[in-house]
Amino acid sequence: MTLMFLLIIAVVVIFAVKDIRRQLITRPAFEFMKRVLPPLSQTEREAMEAGNVWWDGELFRGSPDWNQLHSYPANRLTDEEKAFLDGPVETLLAMIDDHAIVDSKDLPEAIWQHLRSEKYFALIIPKQYGGLEFSAYANSTIVSRIATRSISVAVTVMVPNSLGPGELLSHYGTQAQKERWLPALADGTEIPCFALTGPTAGSDAGAIPDEGIVCRQEFEGEQVLGVRLTWDKRYITLAPVATVLGLAFKMRDPDSLLGNEAEIGITCALIPTSHPGVEAGNRHNPLGMAFMNGTTRGQDVFIPLDWIIGGVDYAGKGWPMLVECLSAGRGISLPALATATGHLATRSTSAYCAVRSQFGVNIGEFEGVQEALGRIAGNTYILEAARKLTLTAIDSNQKPSVVTAIAKYHMTELGRSVINDAMDIQAGKGIQLGPNNYLAHAYIASPVSITVEGANILTRNLMIFGQGATRCHPYVLAEMEAVADPDAEAGLNRFDSLLMSHLVFSGRNALVSLGHGLTGARFADKPVAGPTAQYYQQLSRLSANLAIVTDLAMLTLGGDLKRREMISARLGDVLSQLYLGSAVLRNYEMDGRQQSDLPLVEYAMAQCLYEAAQALSETLRNFPNRPVAWLSRILTQPLGNHFHRPSDAQAKAVVKAVSQPGCTRERVSHLCHLQESDAGAVALVERAFLAQHAARAVQKTLKQAQRSGKLPRGLAHDALLAAALEQDLITEAQVELMNTAATLCRQAIDVDEFADL
Repeated sequence: MTLMFLLIIAVVVIFAVKDIRRQLITRPAFEFMKRVLPPLSQTEREAMEAGNVWWDGELFRGSPDWNQLHSYPANRLTDEEKAFLDGPVETLLAMIDDHAIVDSKDLPEAIWQHLRSEKYFALIIPKQYGGLEFSAYANSTIVSRIATRSISVAVTVMVPNSLGPGELLSHYGTQAQKERWLPALADGTEIPCFALTGPTAGSDAGAIPDEGIVCRQEFEGEQVLGVRLTWDKRYITLAPVATVLGLAFKMRDPDSLLGNEAEIGITCALIPTSHPGVEAGNRHNPLGMAFMNGTTRGQDVFIPLDWIIGGVDYAGKGWPMLVECLSAGRGISLPALATATGHLATRSTSAYCAVRSQFGVNIGEFEGVQEALGRIAGNTYILEAARKLTLTAIDSNQKPSVVTAIAKYHMTELGRSVINDAMDIQAGKGIQLGPNNYLAHAYIASPVSITVEGANILTRNLMIFGQGATRCHPYVLAEMEAVADPDAEAGLNRFDSLLMSHLVFSGRNALVSLGHGLTGARFADKPVAGPTAQYYQQLSRLSANLAIVTDLAMLTLGGDLKRREMISARLGDVLSQLYLGSAVLRNYEMDGRQQSDLPLVEYAMAQCLYEAAQALSETLRNFPNRPVAWLSRILTQPLGNHFHRPSDAQAKAVVKAVSQPGCTRERVSHLCHLQESDAGAVALVERAFLAQHAARAVQKTLKQAQRSGKLPRGLAHDALLAAALEQDLITEAQVELMNTAATLCRQAIDVDEFADL
């Protein structure tokens, strides 16, 4: 007992007396951190500084403030944005024939003119320059709704409102540049593209070989200071039709014409495509889609310095400019396409399941089909929830680079899963191309979203946890800065304070994590009562798990964690699923806790919790330091991993919710908007679905009559109706109802055939 008392006193003295603590704890830890903490490169530092921390920071702390999540403003469209959706967008949707567009490999001139005149390329340009200045939520909703009709048209609208000259000029352009270019971009006089990716530098934008040398040369009759550019870019959307080229290049000043720095760095410039030496190049063929995508090149093309976006003061600042704009655009454009795919798949597949019959029953009654349809609807609910939460951040003037990386990776992957399931269910209807096919182009285009704005493999393995662990952790970035301080003594003083806070933080998370594991998180805070309360508690548990495992991983692996991509990717998956689960719960609250939506919420939360816990288990199973892995397992899953995929009952409840007309089905597929006069294939299968639903009572009467022996089995449709009518089992009006449903169902399941292929 005396020995224990003395040990406690010794520990208290060591930590409480600053000089002793600095010698025995802080200084050794300071030297250790210098060796193990991953160093920040200049590009990494600029990427960190370009973004900021939002809800992802709460999830990394181990104790999310759920009231803060609920305090984020709901997504709302202004009257002007609603009018645009109800007017120009409705007009555009009626103009789209996606089969003809893809077949011709271009948009019809009437659609091009409509896009220009109605300012679709100016959704983000400020009103003072003639733009619409819509919110990110409106931007996303417009793109999503178009994408349910045509991916090619949606991408054409999406790209100028994502990373491009319009956004870069709005944020960084000189006043003269804004006045020269923004009005012309807004009214469609100028069509922009932005050239970043090259043959040897895709996701590694910092490695672009394209070069600009500062020099003097004649321009418009006089010698001026400028840049001589050479570039070779590919995968540039709108490049084949663009009139103005945004260009990223590495700027060099070997003759010190601007100062003493020979390597100025990545710079962005704006160049008319009519400028001498600019080569538009040829078109690519991205999986047969019709949107314009191609190459651009230039050899020794001279431009004056004032063509640099932001002027000469922004020379060398292109990387943080691009990262900041990408972090916003990445959260709008590709998630919009993925969500549109989900809405299209949910509406069309739930309808198809009701109109297509096999073995005498609707295919929606087969449990195998229900399993896939449950995934479609459940994942679509996650997609819509994540879309809204991410757009809330962007519309609140946040630049959450980790959150938008999560959205880009996981939403495009969910979109791929949804369209795969839809194709499996609709089978022959899904694979036969033609005007009656509404799934194939979304299916074909899915890998495009997976690939662009940073390939998904790199987004998952390098960005989400790679940035999140440093940027979102409450202490690590500050500790790294303290360790790197040139003034070692000042750095040691800062590090001492940070280390003590970090130790308290880690100790608290270890105890909370263990406590939640032993109690099933039953005593964790919850901001609501009712059926969703348990999900907040389980997310809090997994947040504490992530916090302590992250600390142990960074402590034991240090800089090697950056190269352990499989480990960091799985930890990123934990963070991502916590984010998606948060989005689901917030969406349920924002929609007013609709009881009919609860099956979708329960399915989605079971999926998110299972994926997070599974990623954590796989991390620990593969963790190279086995003693640390065992300790982590005790702290996070002391009684094992008891999270499971959604149950069969949950899948069936989801299918029931989306297999009948009503508000739940509308909410989970509202972006797939159908006009009253719509003659398209999705509208046709929807009308067949509604007709089939209206005829259910008659169908039930006929089946009961067959079971009782009043009507013979095996009769063809017309003969069965005639026999039932003769026995007064149904009326003439009901016969007409059944015939209408049968006709529409046949039209809905028909596929195209061609005589001239």
